[in-house]
Amino acid sequence: MPDFLLNYYHAMWPFFGAFIYRYPSRKLKLIGITGTNGKTTSVHIASHILEKAGFKVASISSLRFKIREHEWPNKLKMTMPGRMKLQKFLHRALKAGCDYAIIEVTSEGIKQNRHLFLKFDTAVFTNLTPEHIESHGSFEKYKETKGRFFTLPHRSSVVNIDDKYGEYFLDFSAREKIAYTLVEQLEENKENINTTILAENARANVSGISFNLEGREFQLPMLGKFNIYNTLAAIGIAASQGISFEKIHEALSDFSGVSGRLEVVINDPFTVIVDYAHTPDALEKAYKAVVDLKKEGSRVIGVLGAAGGGRDKWKRPELGKLAAKYCDEIILTDEDPYSEDPASILSDIEAGFTGNINYEKIIDRRKAVAKALKKAQNNDIVIITGKGAEPLMITAKGPIDWDDRQIVKEEYNKIHD
Repeated sequence: MPDFLLNYYHAMWPFFGAFIYRYPSRKLKLIGITGTNGKTTSVHIASHILEKAGFKVASISSLRFKIREHEWPNKLKMTMPGRMKLQKFLHRALKAGCDYAIIEVTSEGIKQNRHLFLKFDTAVFTNLTPEHIESHGSFEKYKETKGRFFTLPHRSSVVNIDDKYGEYFLDFSAREKIAYTLVEQLEENKENINTTILAENARANVSGISFNLEGREFQLPMLGKFNIYNTLAAIGIAASQGISFEKIHEALSDFSGVSGRLEVVINDPFTVIVDYAHTPDALEKAYKAVVDLKKEGSRVIGVLGAAGGGRDKWKRPELGKLAAKYCDEIILTDEDPYSEDPASILSDIEAGFTGNINYEKIIDRRKAVAKALKKAQNNDIVIITGKGAEPLMITAKGPIDWDDRQIVKEEYNKIHD
């Protein structure tokens, strides 16, 4: 089918969805978060703040669907639902009395026009690094696709100004522009910004992250300095809705983190961490956070794979290169092979290895996790990446139920019973 006909086809579904469900986004305050990494965490933190502030909230992330107290796992393997599912979800949220809906807005979703016929109050940009390059044709086209979301009429923009491409997203029209940052801004940026959220004294350690904002110290039990940026995105959303920093600080005092995002599953006698990282940028940030936790003489054992189905083959050797740089031992394994030959995927990752690398390949992911746990000694850190808290693995035989965290616990108990 020619591209222009395909575009009409994809645009037809959100139109019919909006029409059938009576344009629910016009009666909700809809917040969309785009960027390469950090979307899910920002959705969860922002939802928590708004709920604590007394609002009724619905949200969609790669992990879950949530309408007020009702929550269920996202088993679509699709962060931004297609067809009429998104409009149907918003209709349900409206019927449940929700004030807000917060969703992830993906480049693939934008490319397939799933963002059309939605009325956004706030558009959020987290960061931009290479992803879906084969699908979009180039990084520039990937960036422009993300930008198409910001061309939709919206009241408020919330932008990570520390990102290389922050200015690009700030340039799109909005009545209110909020920038978040860890560094003082240059004077020339200020005329394009209504509010700057500046986090000072940013710190990340084994206990979590902390920073100072508007005279208050924020502390959250999440690993990795990058999670400060995800928290600031959520704070920017709350600020755009008129929630005071006092209420934001109070709301975040009991936030417990996001499942499968640098989640510590076992912490004694060694540490096992599960993370969703599946892009080079996200993987490096996760590895850096883990390396910072190392004790003298301990090792980092990495378990990783890459998605199949022809997805972003360019990044496979890059993932291998990063694993070799930060891990003392590596086990390559399945992630979501789809219909692609798993051995071929692992060979592509292996191509990023140079020099004398201590690694092995175990295609069966459960066996790979078990082997890593058997290798681990006191104070070592095992980091298992690529799936986080995803509830499914997609194989040539179809989807199978999966949860890295549960697999870790089951295999650990076999060893230590």
